[in-house]
This record gives sequence, C-alpha cells and structure tokens, in this order.
Amino acid sequence: MVEVLLESCGQDVAVPENGCSLSESPTECTPRQERDCNLTSEEPNLTPIQKFYNGQSIFVTGGTGFMGKLLIEKLLRECSGISVIYILVRPKKGKDVHQRVEELFDDPVFSRLKEKRPKFRHQTVAIAGDCSLPGLGISSTDRAIITREVSIVFHVAATVRFDEKMNLAVPINVRSLKDVIGLCKEISGFKSFVHVSTAYANCPLTLIEEKIYDPPMEAEKLIALVECVDEKLIQEITPRLLGVWPNTYTFTKAVAESIVQKEAYDLPVGIFRPGIVISTFREPLRGWIDNMYGPTGVVAGAGSGLLRSIHCDGSRIANVVPGDLTINGLIASAWDVANRHRSRTDKGERTNDIPVYNYVSQDNPITYDQLKLLSEKYGLEFPTGKAIWYYSFRNTRHKIIHSFYIYFLHLLPALLIDSVTLCLGKQPRMLKIYKKIHKFMDVLNYFSMKEWTFSNETLKTLISKMSLEDLDNFACDITKVDWDQYFRTYVRGIRIYLIKDPLDTLPQARVRWQRLYWIHQALKVILAYGLLRICWLTVSHLSRFCTWQFA
Repeated sequence: MVEVLLESCGQDVAVPENGCSLSESPTECTPRQERDCNLTSEEPNLTPIQKFYNGQSIFVTGGTGFMGKLLIEKLLRECSGISVIYILVRPKKGKDVHQRVEELFDDPVFSRLKEKRPKFRHQTVAIAGDCSLPGLGISSTDRAIITREVSIVFHVAATVRFDEKMNLAVPINVRSLKDVIGLCKEISGFKSFVHVSTAYANCPLTLIEEKIYDPPMEAEKLIALVECVDEKLIQEITPRLLGVWPNTYTFTKAVAESIVQKEAYDLPVGIFRPGIVISTFREPLRGWIDNMYGPTGVVAGAGSGLLRSIHCDGSRIANVVPGDLTINGLIASAWDVANRHRSRTDKGERTNDIPVYNYVSQDNPITYDQLKLLSEKYGLEFPTGKAIWYYSFRNTRHKIIHSFYIYFLHLLPALLIDSVTLCLGKQPRMLKIYKKIHKFMDVLNYFSMKEWTFSNETLKTLISKMSLEDLDNFACDITKVDWDQYFRTYVRGIRIYLIKDPLDTLPQARVRWQRLYWIHQALKVILAYGLLRICWLTVSHLSRFCTWQFA
C-alpha cells in the first residue's frame, strides 16, 4: 500500500509540452508527468549531479536506518528537483507504515531540511514492504507504481548485527538484493542502481581491491538452505558455513555481491563499499549519530565510565568514515554508474565490468590509538552528567592483560555493586550490562586486531570527474577531513544524540566529572596502599620464616 505523505505534488509549469496542461491542477499530475515538467523547467545553474537527479523518482530500501535517513535528507535538500522518493518501510512494533514515516521525519536529522524546504514531504511516498519477505513484501499495485515511475534505485537495507542468526541475515542481506535486481529489470526508464555493501565483505583477504570476488557459497544454494532447513540445524552448522569469515554479516555481504555480478551485469549497476560509518562531520547536523555500532559504542562506553579496556592493537588503522561524506560518495556513485553505462552503450561495448567503490579512510589514516586519544581529549571537554565513573580506558593489545582488566575492572566492581543493590532490595543489573558489553567487544576483536589494504582508484576517479560545485555540494574526499576537528563533533554528538544529554547540562556535568575524578584518584591511592600493605606483610612473614629456619 502506498502512503502519500502530503497531498500536493505539483509545480507551476510554463509550457504544457509533456502531458500536464495548464488547466490541470498540480495534484492531477502523476509523478512521471511531474518529472517531465521538472525537466522542461530545469534550473539553469544545476550542477552535473543535480541535473542527473532532477526530475527523477528514486526507490530507497533501508530508508529508516542511519545511512538511509542521511541519504533521503541529502537528496531532498540538495537535489530539490527530484520528483518522488519512494521509501520501503515495514510495519514494526504495532506501528503501521504511516506512523513509522511520521517518526522518521521527526528525527532531528531532518531539522535543517525542514527549515530550507518546509514542503519537502510531498516528494516522499512510503511503500509498505519488508526486505525479509520474498519479493520485498511489496504489493502488486505498489510494484507497478515503482516499475512505472522510478529510474534510480539505492539498496541500503541490511541487518548490520555481526552476530545475527543466519536464517535472519540471509533473507535481508542476500535474498532481498536478488529481489531488488528483479524489480530493476522491470523498470522501463531505468538509469542507475547502487547496492551498498561493506569494505569488509571480503575480510579474510588482506588486500581488498575494487572488484567482485568469488563468494564463499553460491547465493542460490544459501537461500535454498535457509528456506528448507530447520532453524536450529542452521544455527548448528553456521560455524561450518562461515569458514574463515568471522560473522554472518560479512559472510552474507560477500555472497550478496556475487548476485550483482551474476544477475545485473547488463544493468547500470555499481557496488558501494563503505568502511566503518560513524557520525556526520558537518551536515546536516554536526556529529549526528543514532546507533551504538562499532567505535561509537566503545567511545560512549568509555565516556560513561563503563568500559575500561578493549582488546585492540592501537597501532592498526581504524577504517572509520564520516556519515555525511559517505552518503555524498554514495549519491555521486549513482551518477557515475549511469555515466559509465551510457558511455559503454554509446560505444556499443558489452562488458561485465561492474564498478566497485571502496570508500575507506586509508588516504587519511587514523589509528585506534589516535582515535582513543582524540575521544579522551574531547570526552573530557564534553563530559556527560550520566557517567557512573571517571574516564579510565585503554586499548590492550595482549589478550591475557585484557582478561585481567575484564575481571578486575569490569566484573569485580559489577559484582560488588550488584551485591549492594541486592541487599537494598533492588534489582541488580550491572553484571547483565557487562555481559552485553563483553559480547559486543568479542564481535569487534576481529576488526580491532587486524589491518587491511584497500585499493580505491575507482573512487578517486569518480572524485576527479566531479565539478568544483559538486565537490562542494557533495563533499566526499576523505583527505580533506581534519580528524581533530571531526572528533570534537563526534564526541559532542554522542553526548547529545545517543546519551540524550543536552549541552545546557554541561556545567553540572563538569562539576560531577571533577568529583568523580577525585573519587577515582582516592580509590587508586587506597588500592595502591592496600597492595603495598599486602606486599609488606608478605615480605615480613617471609623474613620471619627465614629467620626462624636459620635460627
């Protein structure tokens, strides 16, 4: 079912050459007619990328996720000539599609768009569906609308939980891509399709080039296995299926890429592989983030005093990329995919060469130790009043030392706190919290202890093709990022958008932070005194024992 989010869809048209007569009201224009109207009334100062999107209708999966929100916001704000963005939305937790879309646009990330273009809602249409269902769960009516109106497709949807069960990860990460490609083949005015993968889809390799690798398993066989075999049995055989892949996320992403090569080689299609996407740098809000994945969870945990150690080689490069630059690169890649395909078509070339864009930070590297130092620097500048202890975090390379920290700095304090809580007749929860934290850290270990080399010539070539105006409007050059400035916005954003601690509480937070600092120092003195006392008593007893033995 289609939910049109605002009643109006028209723009004033000077010349009725495309089916929209002057006597017709704007609401009587179909999206395709409106797109034609937009093309004839094209603004003269549009950049090449803006011209590409002008008058086009776009279909987006994963629009309610972090990257999806940024993608929709940026397209609507920077490419105002877009006809309609169709957003695949699934009902969730008793909320229908309309309610979920209302919540989507209530997110602070759309605040700048609302100021610049308050009537943007008429350019968005919700499509009821679910990527975990066959055929994306789209009705035949909505499918007909998409195939008739859409020309550009972004497949952003994925389950990004590293430890997701295979029977859940495969339908969303693998089968849905197959279904989207099938949908694209039915679109009459198709221009471009970009599948969002991950830079770590082929993580068992140390050198990852911009090409599609052989999958760990044939996609059709994996889909059939998950559909036919009992869920419990799938869980039992998952380790054997994964092989050298560390988790179901990277495994299914690797399998999915092979679908693009096998079934979409003749389409204008590309694969966009971002690194670890974290908060925005400059737009639409500085430091906006809405999830705790990856380094963000570590920074938030350390800043709140919960996390004291992570098993990590601090000298390794942390392949983090800002969210806004990543989305700009994604938008530009769809433009490049269309240009490449048109160029090959004009020359009469037939090739299976699918462009792959590795969007990574190796041209402007930052190590995990640098990440830690900058997070600490600005964590102390923007402390949260919700912290339970003072900042005391370290990257620990050696597993045995990390295990020591886990037992004595995580589990022992949690046990003591839960014991006191239990004695007071309250529900203990610290051990449960640390159980989740440790599970989260175990998932990150594989990535925090290794380093990869990526080729990104296709991405660099894309940037070289962009006009100066597009490089400004769709900034995606990672070499231009000042990490010191970035981490100031990053840590500040975590405080505001994740911990939900507004900046007006900063004075009280700093007072509390100072108090926690002295408590932390006092505890260290007490523990040091206790350790010295134990050592002194031990030495004294040994001395007396030796004196007695030789007497």
